[in-house]
Amino acid sequence: MRASRQEKPRQPKRVSLRARVCGHVRLEIDASGKAIARFEGYAIGLGTLSAAATLRARELRSGLPLESFAHGRVKTDKEIQLLVRRLAERGLLEYRFPRARGAGDLIVIEPQMPDYWPQTPQLRDDDRLVLSRFAYMRRRGNDLVLESPRADALFKIRDAKAVAAIALLSTPQKVRQLRRHDAFHGVELLALLLHSQILLKVDKGDGLRPAEGDSDLVLWDFHDLLFHARSTQGRHANPAGGVYPHDGVTPQLPPVRPLWPGEKIDLGRFPSAHAATSSPLAKLLRERHSTRSFDDQRPIAFAELAQFLDGTARVLARGTSNDTESSPVLEYAVRPYPSAGASYELELYLAVDKCEGLERGMYHYDAEGHVLVRIATRAPYFEALLREAQFAMGVSATPQIVIIITARFGRVSWKYSSIAYSLILKDVGVLLQTFYLEAAALGLGGCAVGTTDIELFAKMTGLAFHAEGPVGQFVLGRGAKSEGLSPAHE
Repeated sequence: MRASRQEKPRQPKRVSLRARVCGHVRLEIDASGKAIARFEGYAIGLGTLSAAATLRARELRSGLPLESFAHGRVKTDKEIQLLVRRLAERGLLEYRFPRARGAGDLIVIEPQMPDYWPQTPQLRDDDRLVLSRFAYMRRRGNDLVLESPRADALFKIRDAKAVAAIALLSTPQKVRQLRRHDAFHGVELLALLLHSQILLKVDKGDGLRPAEGDSDLVLWDFHDLLFHARSTQGRHANPAGGVYPHDGVTPQLPPVRPLWPGEKIDLGRFPSAHAATSSPLAKLLRERHSTRSFDDQRPIAFAELAQFLDGTARVLARGTSNDTESSPVLEYAVRPYPSAGASYELELYLAVDKCEGLERGMYHYDAEGHVLVRIATRAPYFEALLREAQFAMGVSATPQIVIIITARFGRVSWKYSSIAYSLILKDVGVLLQTFYLEAAALGLGGCAVGTTDIELFAKMTGLAFHAEGPVGQFVLGRGAKSEGLSPAHE
């Protein structure tokens, strides 16, 4: 009688990760070896390549295996490595796992941050992996994408079996078990997902680990962290700002809603805010407008800045309260504007370009002590913050002061569920109106800025984007006298 042999698990043919230029990028290399990347009207020089490196660089149009130049032992490898790194730093590359036979891709990795580079941390057979509670799949065009607000890249899944394999990871799985799955594409993919924080390692008995290695994440609902990451800049590659995405697709809504049918009750017989007897607040509300041009010959003075901060954000009192006898006690610090649940989670950071009597640099406003604290940060990041505010306003000069409004998110989410982030944004709106009114009262100019770069701020301060991060910006300075009211200044 023959002894039966145990069948070994079938191992799919290994496919290597390849880099290629993104679809909207054209890589040009002329006869002299000069390499240029062209995209969206821009042209970026990438250096000059030798004849041998030029031949290999052309593979970046379809996909060049990363392992083919990873060691950099010969001159050509070093040239290619430098070229690929320069493209990656600008977010001009994507990475693909090709099908073992035939054309097409199994999986495409699309960076969401400019400095993304594929990393493959070491994995052992006994390691237990599980999907992050912030990971999700959705349809985008004809692709199914796997992503997370914590991830620096998204994964376009173009293989139905791979989707099924990923679904297994809703519960912890050992790497050894995953190797046996028909759609397993190698440890390299798991390592890439782990590095992007779409997967995490768990120990036996850890359960779903809501903290995911970071106690600040316990305070976040899934939809809130996703909205925070996708409605700001820095952690995704989607178009942002006034790009008019629906122009030519659907007509814009009228500026004033059409009148409802029914009885009309005239309010004109009552005194209006335009009357001589109107309140100072009513007058101030009509004087308030957005200012985008500033008088750099007479910049805002330090004393005016101090008065502005005192009137808008200084702590007025501290205390404690609780909603019911059984609810926890909440400590609060009252400021001049209202805040959801007396949370007062908002903080102010000032990027000062021009202020008479105050040195140029980055500061935090301590609202209780009414003091500015200088923050050491790298000059390129500071300049980038000023330029981004300038670009967002569409003006030719950098603003005098950019006030970055951040939130200590846990102050709100510790109490509120499902509505925490929406409450924070409401608080930001209230504070922005407070800024506008105080600026108008002091004869200064101000303008709310619609975009914030949460990753840039994290690099400047060392704060994790989900612990404390930007939720609004306001530019402050002395307005140019020539600037008048127009639709752009609302």
